[in-house]
Amino acid sequence: MLSEEDFNALVQAKLQLENPGLAAKLTDYLGAPIEKGFALLPKSINTTVSQVTQAALMKACQVALFTLKDKPGTESSNKLHKLGAALSGSVGGFWGLSAIAVELPVSTTIMLRSIADIARSEGEIITQTDAQLACLSVFALGGNSDKDDSAEQGYFAVRTVLANTIAEAAEYVASKGISKEAAPVLVKLVAIIAERFGVQVTQKVAAQAIPALGAAGGAIINTLFINHFQEMARGHFVIRRLERCYGSELIRQQYELIEAQ
Repeated sequence: MLSEEDFNALVQAKLQLENPGLAAKLTDYLGAPIEKGFALLPKSINTTVSQVTQAALMKACQVALFTLKDKPGTESSNKLHKLGAALSGSVGGFWGLSAIAVELPVSTTIMLRSIADIARSEGEIITQTDAQLACLSVFALGGNSDKDDSAEQGYFAVRTVLANTIAEAAEYVASKGISKEAAPVLVKLVAIIAERFGVQVTQKVAAQAIPALGAAGGAIINTLFINHFQEMARGHFVIRRLERCYGSELIRQQYELIEAQ
């Protein structure tokens, strides 16, 4: 059985992973329903977000995961990464929708580096392929969202959906690395993650579309954006740490018992 400390860590991880989605958090903070922002977005925004999101994730794969050294257990620098995200968000807020193709790759790379930093703080060896792909998969963990009805809900449901593709991608990356000419299996994984991550990106863009927010509002929104995925990352890598200690089957059983309470 889990120690009291580890059980409490699992409870906290569950609260982080199954919490309300980004749209609800943005609405609570901004005091205005995100639906107002959605009404202002052009009809082509979903196509634009899909294309930019996949490109941003692929670029982040190639850049963010190779700037950290293997020092498992090192405390993560969440505030520093939030500052970087806020700065990129201020650009997006100032220039509006026209800046998404520039701003999103930057903010996504900063977030992936922050996710990797959190992973390392929970004992992951970042140079290992499994850990790197686990970092990337955090972008598929958006939390509960009414806008995500077409996708599988729940933390372990998402992991199950991604499992086979991650295994295939891990085999490729282990032998050839994350190269510019990525294998189809890696592109497939990024596409699956991008579909879910794109929901959160569209919500972020909708919030930035609300009049009068401007550069300052963009910085606030990006801070909330990265904070959301930092919470997802913390919960995800706490669970992976506990799985290494107790086994995945026991941790999932305990996790589901917590849900039922």
